[in-house]
Amino acid sequence: MKKITIIGNPGAGKSTLARQLGDKLNIPVYHMDSLYWKPNWQPSEDTELIQKHDEILKQDSWIIDGNYSATLPKRFADADTIIFLNYSTLRTLYGITKRRIQYRNRTRPDMAEGCHERLNLDFIRWTKDYNKNKAPKMYKRLANLTNKDIHIFENRKQLTDWLQQKLPN
Repeated sequence: MKKITIIGNPGAGKSTLARQLGDKLNIPVYHMDSLYWKPNWQPSEDTELIQKHDEILKQDSWIIDGNYSATLPKRFADADTIIFLNYSTLRTLYGITKRRIQYRNRTRPDMAEGCHERLNLDFIRWTKDYNKNKAPKMYKRLANLTNKDIHIFENRKQLTDWLQQKLPN
């Protein structure tokens, strides 16, 4: 595991897992949200995002968390390990709500400065609809990949068990 991509529903814990793996494996961690969002929730242009992303892919090792469809083909091609956190809708809605409370009026560590945590109806809907609209497409994409170490977790217990086997203390 030298080039790891972590994908999944908002609120599933992608960034937290990325930081944990980065610490354990001594691999640099990059968050797609912090590459895309500039201070105060200003979005990057697609070309700028892809350029930043592609520079990271040139490194010998990396962990990148986040979905961002425009970057997935190259990231999947370069990754040796892909982790898909495909948790229940209820679990991820809980996750985004908990995160909103935890980082109220503050910026998460995986975001650009000035991007205080927020929760709006569009984001709740996107999270709610992920398993219906996005997850089936992700399964198809993953099924077409070869020579990749792919791990799909449907709950935290599965992930925790895998981490304990893969990365014992």
